[in-house]
Amino acid sequence: PTLNERGNISLVYERVKSILAHEAWELIFVDDDSSDGTCNAILEIAAKDSRVRMIQRINRKGLSSACIEGMLSSCAPMLAVMDADLQHDETLLPRMLADLKSESLDMVVGSRYVGTGSTGDLAKHRVWTSKIATFLSNYFLKQQIFDPMSGYFMFPRVFFDSVENELSGRGFKLLLDMLITSGSKTKIKELPYVMRSRDVGESKLGYF
Repeated sequence: PTLNERGNISLVYERVKSILAHEAWELIFVDDDSSDGTCNAILEIAAKDSRVRMIQRINRKGLSSACIEGMLSSCAPMLAVMDADLQHDETLLPRMLADLKSESLDMVVGSRYVGTGSTGDLAKHRVWTSKIATFLSNYFLKQQIFDPMSGYFMFPRVFFDSVENELSGRGFKLLLDMLITSGSKTKIKELPYVMRSRDVGESKLGYF
């Protein structure tokens, strides 16, 4: 999902292309009518690499709904949700994929709160907001998840197909929506990652 992320587009593309060099992949940017030329930056890359696609949404906004729309446009057997702001560590993608293929899992989540994971240089007030939201979220979930507010996760297409019709698609926490919908039998593995600082672009906190 993108909103005024022009400065990050080529970096996301190059990093994904590098880390998934030995995999078949596609990169779908879903843009909510950015005003900074984000769409042009995506189209320039897509014109040279058919694995890159763009969905431009006019008069529609919403982080979760953008992710859902992007996944619905794909026929890939594995799907990953990842921000375009480079705060998510793309080097975790191969391990996520390997674990999904080798273990009986419904989802692998990039977690800031397990093992060596960290919120990095995230502002203290945002860290506390995240931790409070995590505590409240686990009240509604039927199992213990250390980072249900993560925006970085991967899952098989068949799992998405099993929950897509029940998702609210509102707000910006799609993972929580999916976990509440799927219930307590969902098999989840959390992998640690260190959240990076944003260098360019706008934060989507509160992006509905």
